[in-house]
Amino acid sequence: MSQQHPKDFPSYADGPQQPPQPPVPDQPVANSNGNGNRVAATAARTQTWWNETLHKLSLHARVTLLAAVAVGLAVAIVSVAAYVTVRQQMYQNLDNSLVLRASQAAQKRVLTNLEILQNIPPDALGLSDIQVGIITQDGETFGARRSTLPPMGQQELEIAQTQSSHPNLRTVGVRNGPHFRVVAVAASYCPAESTEACQNDSRFLQPGALVVAQSLGPIDQTLHNLGIVLWAFGLIGVIGAALAGNAVARSGLRPLARLTGAVEHVAATEDLKPIPVTGTDEISRLAVAFNAMLGALAQSRDRQRRLVGDAGHELRTPLTSVRTNLDLLAQADKRGGLRPEDRQQLLDDVRAQMDELTQLIGDLTELARDTPQVPNAELIELSNVVQDAVIKVRRRAPGLEWDVQITPFPVWGDERLLGRAVMNLLDNAAKYSVPDGAEQRTDGPPVGHVTVRLLDGVLTVTDSGPGIAEADLPHVFDRFYRSSEARSRPGSGLGLAIVKHAAELHGGMIYARNAPGAGAQFTLWLPHAATQTR
Repeated sequence: MSQQHPKDFPSYADGPQQPPQPPVPDQPVANSNGNGNRVAATAARTQTWWNETLHKLSLHARVTLLAAVAVGLAVAIVSVAAYVTVRQQMYQNLDNSLVLRASQAAQKRVLTNLEILQNIPPDALGLSDIQVGIITQDGETFGARRSTLPPMGQQELEIAQTQSSHPNLRTVGVRNGPHFRVVAVAASYCPAESTEACQNDSRFLQPGALVVAQSLGPIDQTLHNLGIVLWAFGLIGVIGAALAGNAVARSGLRPLARLTGAVEHVAATEDLKPIPVTGTDEISRLAVAFNAMLGALAQSRDRQRRLVGDAGHELRTPLTSVRTNLDLLAQADKRGGLRPEDRQQLLDDVRAQMDELTQLIGDLTELARDTPQVPNAELIELSNVVQDAVIKVRRRAPGLEWDVQITPFPVWGDERLLGRAVMNLLDNAAKYSVPDGAEQRTDGPPVGHVTVRLLDGVLTVTDSGPGIAEADLPHVFDRFYRSSEARSRPGSGLGLAIVKHAAELHGGMIYARNAPGAGAQFTLWLPHAATQTR
């Protein structure tokens, strides 16, 4: 910044320093066996292949694939959860129903009466897909005539022998074939020859187990149909997600395609016109950032063109003067030569013009270095830089009175660049402190006055000249800018531009104003070394 008031410049106080952090000890590496190494290597190769495959796909394809995979995983998880839940619930309901019916049948002693059980019509059991039987403690089995007995084995025999109050449940059969859910409950059965006696006296009842089996075919068919429905809807969902992802990718990436086309147009034509921006999404923000970059590039290109144009114009004047003087010397030599004093004057003019040309070329070279930071930063004492600059400028301006007050102030920076900036400020103050037509002499009263102050990192240089016109104040740091009052004085208009360049490169600021009761005042602020990280 070049228009900030000095009262807004910050001051510094020593702050606490951060203690160095101790180094982190090396973590032990876990030992792994051969299988672990092979698994890790396989996983690494798989991840590498997957990453390479994804990188080969376009962004449009990645969005579509991501949508399809995400929905596919969601559908798979929901389908598996639904299938497992339904299957578990159906088997639980079947078990509860079988245990309840078997217990009720055992309590009512209807099916445990062998005469009644054996005379049940086969169609009655076949219609309900139920198999009923009784197993005694001796392992003898009974069931309806011409009907298939339920599966009865060691587990059912143990129920008959122990008369346990806990029913036994198991699945018998072949997967994807005939298989049943079998329940056995403790029961007292009545032998066929003791039917009438059992009705009058319960002592004729014999301990056994009532076995009821129900086919799992209907449940398996229902689960099979449910699986087909879940797979079908899952596949439809994945296809729909892929289509939706494709549509979203096409719609969402359309602004990116337009931005890509605009960037390619800029690269091909070097036309730095801003890109039209609509919306507030991330791509719009990217376009805004790209427009900002285009603006910065356009400004940089304009500055370069202006610098080249101004440099050509400014270099032409001293070169023309040098060539003119050399031509005069050559023509004079052909005519017999000049008087010694005239020849010396021409040589002095040529030497002065060469010095001006050298200074101008150095200034242009300094400004052409468009680096974002100081290339050779080191810890330097700003007071020493200012003191050296004051000594050098005093020698060139012996007829001025210098009021200097300097306090130590360390900074990080380039001592050469800062020294040149301070020299330019002091040279500018010395040049305008000498009135037009006044002669600088070592003896006699001073013709001008320059005040230099370096306090708390703020360098203030005040001259005794006529000051700066209000219309020129905003432009005093522009390259090659010279006010109407300055055109009669030597200079290229690059000195203050170099000061601003050095200040901004070191993270500082420069400000110009007219001091009350004096001439122009320039204030340079630089940050303290403790506030900068290197």
